[in-house]
Amino acid sequence: MADGLIPVADALARVLAAAKPLGVETSSLHEAAFRTLASDVAATRTQPPFPASAMDGYAVRASDCIVGARLTNIGEAAAGRAFNGTIGAYEAVRIFTGAPVPEGADAILVQENATVEGSTVIARESVTAGRFVRPLGLDFAKGDVLLKAGSVLNARALGLAAAMGHPVLTVRKKPVVSVLATGDELVRPGEPVGPDQIVASNSYAVCAMASAKGARAIDLGIARDTMAALDAALDRAQAESTDVLVTLGGASVGDHDLVQKALTKRGMELGFWKIAMRPGKPLIFGTLGNTIVLGLPGNPVSSIVCTKLFLEPLIAALLGQPDPGADPSEAAILGADMPENDLRQDYVRSRLATDPSGLPRVMPFGKQDSSMLRLLTESDALLIRAPFAPAAKAGESVRIIRL
Repeated sequence: MADGLIPVADALARVLAAAKPLGVETSSLHEAAFRTLASDVAATRTQPPFPASAMDGYAVRASDCIVGARLTNIGEAAAGRAFNGTIGAYEAVRIFTGAPVPEGADAILVQENATVEGSTVIARESVTAGRFVRPLGLDFAKGDVLLKAGSVLNARALGLAAAMGHPVLTVRKKPVVSVLATGDELVRPGEPVGPDQIVASNSYAVCAMASAKGARAIDLGIARDTMAALDAALDRAQAESTDVLVTLGGASVGDHDLVQKALTKRGMELGFWKIAMRPGKPLIFGTLGNTIVLGLPGNPVSSIVCTKLFLEPLIAALLGQPDPGADPSEAAILGADMPENDLRQDYVRSRLATDPSGLPRVMPFGKQDSSMLRLLTESDALLIRAPFAPAAKAGESVRIIRL
């Protein structure tokens, strides 16, 4: 592309090509929430391990249990406490949900449909074989592979792993993502703000997004626009065994944009530094030893959009998740006319509504300045406009990425 700009898809492919899944470690179930599995997980047991009652009532033989039948109650079965005998003709056992179904029984007469007179149970309904009985292995059998390597352990997956009998799981190590803001103009929230300064916000957003995707995010603070300050910050990143170094600001080539110079001085192999996208054109990608470097633009919206498009897939690749470069977009209906586009792919902040077609209707905001963080916070999605896209009319099909 002109001016050395590379397409977004090519940029992402280069970033992901540099990522190799990290090593593994074991984690207890309590510590494994939202970690990424490093190996398949198979059941160590069968669930349920016996035919179990799905209701409170009476375990019976279906052939005996017709309306008006009188059955003799010979015992009781509760969860964790089985009835050890065998049910014979016209016999019943009081049973509770989860209890093993006694030998000889093949159905449950629910308690609402039974009348009890002493030790006699009178059936007020007929039952069929298997009624309210959970068969052996209804959920899964020993040896079944139920969780795959690369899957994220959400609450449901953790519950399943526990039911399968696993107290610990093998997971990928969390990528260490160190985030460094740069610029004399920046101060931390709560610090005194000089007349030429602004409050730094990008680090908090990027760290939160990285953590949500399974990384261990480290905020390296703010480096001033001097080589000495940058060198000291890069030393801290190295001391943290950083897998991904994210710098914020200073990614261009102005007199005060020193990030690329500082990294190159340390031996960074530069992959690219300009992408045909808006917001986010000046983006450094390179490798520094075993560390992958992403130098994001300083504008708040640019840094967050680039985190969404590049850092999040990179983290997924380092965690060994399947298809980290999968297209995250979905179809939508354009809610307003759009002008033709230039050589850069646009990610337009937009709100969503419901279209009569059932697809989301996307309404782009009129102002798109990359410094307007409030507008991003009010957005539901990014409307994608391809390079050189012709003018589009309301009602046309478009692609969006949800936020």
